[in-house]
Amino acid sequence: MNKQLLIALQKRNKQRLTDLRAKIEDPETREDELAEIKDEIDTITEELQSVADSLSELDDEDEDGDGTADDEPEDGDGTTDDENRSADDEKRSAVSEQRSAAMAAVRDALSTRAAEPKKRNQAEIRSAFAKFVVGQISESEARALGIEAGNGSVTVPEVIASEIITYAQEENLLRKYGTVVRTAGDVKYPVLVKKAEGNVNKKERTTEILETSIEFDEILLDPAEFDALATVTKKLLAMSGAPIESIVVEELKKAYVRKETNYMFNGDDVDNLNPGALSKKAVAFNPTVAVDLKAADAGQKVYDALIEMKNTPVTEVMKKGRWIVNRAALTMVEKMKTSDGFPLLRPMTQAEGGIGNTLVGYPMEFTDAADKKGTPDVPVLYFGDYSSFHIQDVIGAMQIQKLVEKFSGTNRIGFQIYNLLDGQLIYSPFEPTVYKYEMPIGE
Repeated sequence: MNKQLLIALQKRNKQRLTDLRAKIEDPETREDELAEIKDEIDTITEELQSVADSLSELDDEDEDGDGTADDEPEDGDGTTDDENRSADDEKRSAVSEQRSAAMAAVRDALSTRAAEPKKRNQAEIRSAFAKFVVGQISESEARALGIEAGNGSVTVPEVIASEIITYAQEENLLRKYGTVVRTAGDVKYPVLVKKAEGNVNKKERTTEILETSIEFDEILLDPAEFDALATVTKKLLAMSGAPIESIVVEELKKAYVRKETNYMFNGDDVDNLNPGALSKKAVAFNPTVAVDLKAADAGQKVYDALIEMKNTPVTEVMKKGRWIVNRAALTMVEKMKTSDGFPLLRPMTQAEGGIGNTLVGYPMEFTDAADKKGTPDVPVLYFGDYSSFHIQDVIGAMQIQKLVEKFSGTNRIGFQIYNLLDGQLIYSPFEPTVYKYEMPIGE
C-alpha cells in the first residue's frame, strides 16, 4: 500500500475517533452504547498503530502526512454540560467511569504518540545493527529499523553500547569500581592542594578568628579519540551458515575493551598517553623491611609488608579499600603462608557472584592488565579506593565504520569501533587514594 493510501486511511480513522468522542460527550449515550464505542476505539487504535508502522517502513523523506493530528482539538473531555445537569442525571453515575475510560482512549488514539512507530525491542535493534555492519541490509533499511547510519559509519545503538560497556565492566576492573560520568562535554574536578587549619582557644576570645585558607586545583577530563580494529575474511562473510554479524560485534567488543583497559591501567599508547592512568598515578609503596621472595621467611615478610601497605592510606580510603593484583602476585600469595602456617589468601565467606578472596582482610581481585609492561612475572599489587578513578563516557560518541578498500588486497574487511573516552585517577596530594607495590623477585 502506498503512502497516500496509508495517510488517507489514517485521516479517516481519526475522523471516526472524533465522531465517537462527540457521542461519548453526549449525556444521552447509554451504557451498552459506551461499551460498543470502547471496543471500536480499541480496534481503530490498533489500526492507527499499524498504519504508523507501515509509514515508517516506507522511509519516505516527505513526512508531511505523518498523522500527528495537528488539526485535531487537544482536549475533548467536555465539561460545558455540567451546569445543565438536572437532578435526574444522577442515575447516569453508573456509566461515568466507562465514559471517562472511553474519553481517555480517544485522547490517546488522537495524540501524536499514536502516530509514532512503536519502539523496536532490543533484539530487533541488535539484529538490525549487526546485519548492517556486515552489509546484509542497506543503509536505508537500517535507518527504517531505527539505526543511525551515514557517510560509511553507523552510530552504535544504546542497547549495543550498554552491552559493550557491561562487558568492559566485567573485564576492566577500573570500570567496575571506578566512577563513570556520562556527559556531552568536558568534566572538571576540584582537587584539594592546601589543607585548612583550625583554631582552638580555651580562654574567652578577645581577638578576631585567624583566617584559614583552602586551595583547590582543577583537573580536566579531556576525552581522547579511542578506537579498535577487527578484520574478517570475505570468505567468512559469505558463509550463510554462521551468525557472522554476531561474531563481528563480539570481536569488536573484545578489541575495544582490550584497548580501553590498557589506556586506563597503563596509558602508554603512542600519541595517546594517559597521565592519570593507574600505574602512573598510584603512589609507590616501599615497605620498612625489604622483602626477599626466595628467603625462608618470605611468607611472613610479605604478610608484614601487606599489613603495612593496607594501613598506609588515610582512614576514609582504608575503609573502602580493596586489592587489585596481577597474576604473578596472585600466584605468589596463593603459595605463601606466615610463620605460623596462616595462608595469606583466604576465601571470602560471602562474596558477590559466589566466589572471591580476601588478602589481609580486604577483598582481592586479579587482572592481567595490572602487569608491569615487559615483565609479567613481577608481582604487582594495588590497594586503595578505586572510586577516585573517574571515567568520562561521551554520550552518543561510539561508532563503527566498515573498511572495505583498506584490506581488499588480502580479501579481508575491517571493522573499526570509535569512541570518545577519558579515565584518570584523581586525588588530592594530601590524601592519595591508591598505592602500588611492585615486589622485587630477586636474582
